[in-house]
Amino acid sequence: MDSKQETITVIRPITRWEVLNIRQIFAFKDLLKAFGLRDIKLRYRQTALGVAWVLLQPIIAAGVMSFVFNRVAGLKAPGNLPYFLFCFAGMLGWNVFNSTLTKAAGSLILNTALVSKVYFPKALVPLSSMFASLVDLAVATGFFLLLLPFYGVGLTWQILLTPVWVFFLLLASLGIGLYSSALMVSYRDVQYILPVVTNLLYFATPIAFSLEAVPSSLRWFVSINPLTGLLEGMRWSLLGTGTLEVGSTIYSMIAAVLVFVAGSLLFGRSERRFADVI
Repeated sequence: MDSKQETITVIRPITRWEVLNIRQIFAFKDLLKAFGLRDIKLRYRQTALGVAWVLLQPIIAAGVMSFVFNRVAGLKAPGNLPYFLFCFAGMLGWNVFNSTLTKAAGSLILNTALVSKVYFPKALVPLSSMFASLVDLAVATGFFLLLLPFYGVGLTWQILLTPVWVFFLLLASLGIGLYSSALMVSYRDVQYILPVVTNLLYFATPIAFSLEAVPSSLRWFVSINPLTGLLEGMRWSLLGTGTLEVGSTIYSMIAAVLVFVAGSLLFGRSERRFADVI
């Protein structure tokens, strides 16, 4: 008798109420890594400054915001921190969110040939966008840590919690990115609307200012932004100053999880028609 056993692979779309087919994504983990490595290699190819852009972007943004909010508007950073460091820490959190969201949203359109001709879990394409963002974050954070002794700021135990804030920022950005990428397959207008929305969100998020600096009459408006608690927590970890509001933090974490679940569900409902529409 033949002792060989045949392996049968069953390919099925995710159900309407299934967030993501984790087992299938794990089975294609090598492809996920390949997508991520490709994005990292292509990110700064044929650029004069290369990886230096990873540092220049937060440095320039933090410098401009420090001049506007500190020198012009007269705002002070909590705990008498250097305002440039305060803004830089906020930019680290914002950049990992915005970069992942932007790349995830346009990922399916940029990979039209693969999406329409080859079978694989389509969620791998937007999910792989987080790898390049994490590499950028690692480089920028390393430079940030070098700046701390220059400004006379020491490290605290809170820095160990930085990955927690990054994780929830990624959940929120991937949730919006998954749904945006699915929408963009049918409605290319999304690629023009999304930058406008992110720019508005940028100014409604405490990146260059703390929640305490917001007038009490408007603080509720900034507080309902799920990114507020995450960025405040990330600054608390990186700079070791300020207070961590438990209510705001839990609200932001729950909101990030819900955004990811909702984005995954909506992506799954649209996935089966990608090949026909794209």
